[in-house]
Order: sequence, then C-alpha cells, then structure tokens
Amino acid sequence: MIPFNKPYLHGKELVYISEAVASGKISGDGLFTKKCHDYFERKYNFKKVLLTTSCTDALEMAAILLDIKPGDEIIAPSFTFVSTVNAFALRGATIKFADSYSDNPNVDPKSVLSLINKKTKAIVVVHYAGVACDMQEIMRISEKYNVPVVEDAAQAIDSFYRDRPLGSIGTFATFSFHETKNIIAGEGGMLVINDERYINRAEVIREKGTNRASFFRGEVNKYGWVDIGSSFLPSDIIAAYLYAQLENIDAIQQKRKAIWDRYYQNLSNLGENCKIGLPVLTPDSTNNAHMFYIICADLDTRTRLISFMKENNVHTVFHYLSLHKSEFYSKLYEGKDLINSDRFTDTLLRLPLFYELEISQVDEICNLIASFYSE
Repeated sequence: MIPFNKPYLHGKELVYISEAVASGKISGDGLFTKKCHDYFERKYNFKKVLLTTSCTDALEMAAILLDIKPGDEIIAPSFTFVSTVNAFALRGATIKFADSYSDNPNVDPKSVLSLINKKTKAIVVVHYAGVACDMQEIMRISEKYNVPVVEDAAQAIDSFYRDRPLGSIGTFATFSFHETKNIIAGEGGMLVINDERYINRAEVIREKGTNRASFFRGEVNKYGWVDIGSSFLPSDIIAAYLYAQLENIDAIQQKRKAIWDRYYQNLSNLGENCKIGLPVLTPDSTNNAHMFYIICADLDTRTRLISFMKENNVHTVFHYLSLHKSEFYSKLYEGKDLINSDRFTDTLLRLPLFYELEISQVDEICNLIASFYSE
C-alpha cells in the first residue's frame, strides 16, 4: 500500500532530542524552542513568534488576544478544518461562513465582503494547500472596515504572496507542525504576532495568564496571575524535533516540489480533456507543495475512484466537509448556500505526497488514475 502520508526523519531529530534531554530542561521555552523562534523571526521576518502545542492552540490564543466575546461575529471559510472556527466559537462568537472561489478552495473576498457588518471582529483566511489567498483584497477589506485578519497558515510554511511570506501579512498567523505537514514535529504549532501591541499579552496568555516570561527576563522581581490564559507551551523535545526539520527545510521543499511537479505533468492531459480539475496557482502566490489534489466530476466519481485506488494499494483521501452543514453548526447557520464549498466537499481528492514518495510511485499513481478514466 502506498500510504497517503508518512512522517519523515531527516537526520538530526533524535540527536537534538537527546541533547534536549541531556540539558536537564525539557519543559517549554528551552534551548530548542528559542532556536526555533530565532529561526522563524530571522528567515521570514515575523515580528514575534511563539511555539504552541498545536495550530489549534495558536488559533485559540488569537481569539483571546482579540477579546472575542458572545455576540461578536467572525468571518471564515466554510471549507476548512474545524479548528479554524472552533477557537472563536469557544469564545462565544457567531461564525459567518464565506464561500470559496469556483476554481479553487481559497476563500472568495467578495463573499467575505458580503458578510461584513458592525459586529464583525475578525476575518480568518485559510491558505489552502499552501497557496495564498488574495491578500491584497482581504487586507483592503480589513483596512476599510478596521477588522483584523488572522491567517490560518497551517499548510503554508515557506510559501509567499507577492514576495511576502504567508503569515507575515495579517495581525496574527498560525502554523501547524502536525505529521501531515511539510515540516513536522508530530504535533505542534506556532502563533505569529505581527502587531507589536499584542506581544506582551500573548506571552502572558501562553504562560497560563502569568507574567512568567517577564520574570525570567528580569523585568519583574516576581510573577503572578495577571490575565486569563492557559498552558500553550510545547515541550522542548517537540521543539528539538522541529528544529532538525527546519535545518533541512530547503531539501525537504525541493523534494516535495519535484513530486508535485511530476503529478501535475503526468495528469495535465486528463485536466486538458476535462476529466479532472487540477490545482490552480496564481501569479501572486508561490507553491510550497503541501498537497496535490484533483477535482472529480461529482461525489459518485470520487467515491468510485477512491475505491479503485484502494483496490490497487494506493491510499487517497477526500478533505473538508463544509462546516456550515456540519452536525454542530447546521442548526445555527442562517446564511446563503455556499455552492463552491459544497462542491469541493464532494469532489476534491488528495493524492499521496510525502518526502519519501518515489517518483516511480508518483508515475504508478498517475497511471492508475488514467486507467480509471479510460474505462
């Protein structure tokens, strides 16, 4: 069976974990956490980063920092993972779901604009498959209505919009280092703070509502409970694994892009003949090769293709289910039909993509897909 995903050790992960253990400090904000923070702030010019135990936790921190309360409204795409909006629902916000573009799963700024009102407290965008949303239009809306933007960049490490790193554009951004991502730590995430007004409070929230970080910097002579918060710090063991991956990000990205390009090359004929839809890239966005997906004609075709691939020892998977139709939120949703989100729910299929996937295996997968459509 060719799996959908396989976690990868590039070389020094276990070495650095051993070093973290030998240091005598494996709780949060140890040596390797600081190395990771320095790396991201230097390489991508993020104003401030804080590692978290997950991207979900980073989103929850963003919701707290924005003082989201019951009655507030948050605009977010329906075609996304539940964490994107659950962080704000936990604070009592009403979620206003926006639709995707017709040709790709990223949120349509026109749909976002139609939902703006006086209750809107944040716009959350998701850079699907690591390809940037139209951030010029999103930020234009943000500035016109004075509404902060949160970039859910869970899939978007090392991807850019008009030469700006994704995650550096909104007020906040969140990243994931889950084992399915390009750069991994098993579990793990990161909050990016691009507005310095939020930095001090972010440190407090991340440290259970205490000013412990200030204490360790010698800024106060004792620390205590000064705000709400929780324990969002990952172990330094997680950071040690992550740092080894970051040291090899260029090699990892190069291999993933080669796999992505081979998929696109092999499947372009099916795309040109309208058998499948292929990923859409824009001139403003780079491709970080987080994911390769195809768009099937309908739900039945996708279901049959998944079964066909499984019978031939290839694990392919669909992706998000429209959140506005979820068991939890459908009874609360009062908006319009989101036809594009629903179409991607029914038709998008993700193909295996991981570092150790061989080009010969990519060819095998593509030949199977071609065989399915020739029948």
